[in-house]
Amino acid sequence: MVIVFVLAGMNILLFSLFIQGNNVPRAGVSPVKETEMNYPELDYLRTSPLKYFEELSRYFSGLAKEKGGAYAYEVLKRAPIPPGTDVHLLAHVVGDILYEQKGLEGIKVCTEDFRNACSHSIVIGLFFEQGEEALPQISKACYEAPGGSGAYTMCFHGLGHGILAYALYNLKEAVELCTKTGTAQYGYQESSQCIGGTIMEMIGGGAHDPDLWQEQRPHYFKKDTPLYPCSSDLIPNTAKSMCYVYLTPHLFEAAGADLANPMPQHYEKAFEFCDKIPFSEFGNRDACYGGFGKEFVVLAQDRDIRNIAVMTKEQLKNVYEWCLLADDSEGTISCLRHATNSLYWGGENDRGAAILFCSVLKGPSHQRPCFANLIGQVQSYIQDAGYRKEFCKEIPNSYQEECRLLLLP
Repeated sequence: MVIVFVLAGMNILLFSLFIQGNNVPRAGVSPVKETEMNYPELDYLRTSPLKYFEELSRYFSGLAKEKGGAYAYEVLKRAPIPPGTDVHLLAHVVGDILYEQKGLEGIKVCTEDFRNACSHSIVIGLFFEQGEEALPQISKACYEAPGGSGAYTMCFHGLGHGILAYALYNLKEAVELCTKTGTAQYGYQESSQCIGGTIMEMIGGGAHDPDLWQEQRPHYFKKDTPLYPCSSDLIPNTAKSMCYVYLTPHLFEAAGADLANPMPQHYEKAFEFCDKIPFSEFGNRDACYGGFGKEFVVLAQDRDIRNIAVMTKEQLKNVYEWCLLADDSEGTISCLRHATNSLYWGGENDRGAAILFCSVLKGPSHQRPCFANLIGQVQSYIQDAGYRKEFCKEIPNSYQEECRLLLLP
């Protein structure tokens, strides 16, 4: 959804500390010893000279070919990865091999780890193989995508990455293809998510054809018109807010940042671009400011989306401080709200990080909308009554009554 940015971003997107969730030690066996016993590659990776994305990409691609994509994913969940590495994109590399090995059936062994990178790779592979004719199959496969109730539409975000490459990085053609995925049943979210994926791919992708990507990218992203193409007729009105959500890395770039390492002084300048969106376009302004929150969560974690759910209080305070750099009070709230959504990730992440984030915010003007939004997220994504009851107990007392009224029968 990966980014990446964050989506998927993707840099998307974007997850839990998987060692805790997938490698629970047996009594009397230390976690390190059991991990090493099951995955000897971890021993090599702890002391290996592999530092750069290209090197890690080749290593995990080779591992997936040798021992299977599912095995390579398990190693990637636990592997020590250098800070700043886009783990979502690294997971896409493994997913590409999994598709070669199992085709569409590969989605059955995918998990929601790495912000759904595996299922993204599967649908991208199918589209590259069959083109537009694959869309009905892709829609069916996305229904089976692992994760919570939001996994279906996020699957189309991943597809958008592949559609742009399939369209030879012609954004107009890619957007037209994406519009064919939308259904009234889901409020055409499939097409808007798909278009969001094309924007994310155009900003920081290019893995399929780097030369063609570099040739086409300047047509769509320019420093003198930083809100383009989201502000143009190229993007349908129904998808403009999704476009703005994924535009943030380009706004960093327009503010003079190095995309590999944007700094707070660039955040403040980049925020100013969002203020150029008319107040009458409330949803687009919210998305533009909110996209920063999505990116800040990943940047505060050195782009390692595996550990999003266990971010420290200091890391979460950094996200808060960065959101305060917005030149608009409502923009700050949008940033905080989208940061919370990124931490919670439709209920696929442990809720503790999102609760802690809202708790570190100062004053009711920031804390109240944060918790109101988080309660709304639980209401949208979680139907389990036990989960809802425990969640309401875990948030501060001043918000518990509101929580129970909305979430409990």
